Amino acid sequence: MIEVVGISFEEKGRMYYFSPNNLKLKNNITVIVETDKGEQFGKVTKEAFSIEEKKLMSPLKNVVRIATKQDYYANKKNLKDAEEALKKCRDLAIKEHLNMQIIDAHYTFDRTQLVFRFLADSRVDFRNLAKELASIYKTRIELRQVGVRDKAKEIGGIGPCGRPLCCSCFLNDFESVSINMAKNQNISLNQTKINGACGRLLCCLKYEDETYSECRKCLPKIGEIIETEEGRGKVVSVDILNKKYSVEISGIGVREEEVCGNH
Repeated sequence: MIEVVGISFEEKGRMYYFSPNNLKLKNNITVIVETDKGEQFGKVTKEAFSIEEKKLMSPLKNVVRIATKQDYYANKKNLKDAEEALKKCRDLAIKEHLNMQIIDAHYTFDRTQLVFRFLADSRVDFRNLAKELASIYKTRIELRQVGVRDKAKEIGGIGPCGRPLCCSCFLNDFESVSINMAKNQNISLNQTKINGACGRLLCCLKYEDETYSECRKCLPKIGEIIETEEGRGKVVSVDILNKKYSVEISGIGVREEEVCGNH
């Protein structure tokens, strides 16, 4: 086990793990952390806890220090300058006739890199744009293409459940969601019902998938021929959470069965 602390770099943003570096860090404390792209200004979103080292996706970096007043003002200036850079980048993209939508811009805390995120339907040749930006801002420029889920997270909205989008409220990372999860939960494969505001599969399909998978273990599959007390029949439907299923038996009709053991 290894001790880590959760840090986010933007409101409702993804949480990353860092070594607390023997610092006493409480939630909402701002800190300076070490990253592959230089120092970053972030906020503690989860106090120190232990985790298995094998669960870490990359080598653990350190929290350098608790942010000072000078750090706070430096970060504030970075945010303001990034807003100006965003406007300039959008103007240059239009000038270059690039089919891309620039979402946001941000500096690393030490200003060694200026990162722009954008949406595009296909690959974009932004080499000239990157050169122009580098000549203006005299730092390393990164143009990073992101997905529609990132855009939905930024804009927000209301989901089909009537509540604010999960991605804009609490999701720190986008886990993989597959069409098999909808099938596993017996949800209609109508795209208007299983797709979110971003046009991709609903993130919430992931939440209960493990429970449905566990309940399904003791249930027969639709179309399976099984033995019942009234004879052999074909499974025509299943009620997963109630662990019941219906069997069509020749000469008798459809009968509901309840799981009393494994089938």
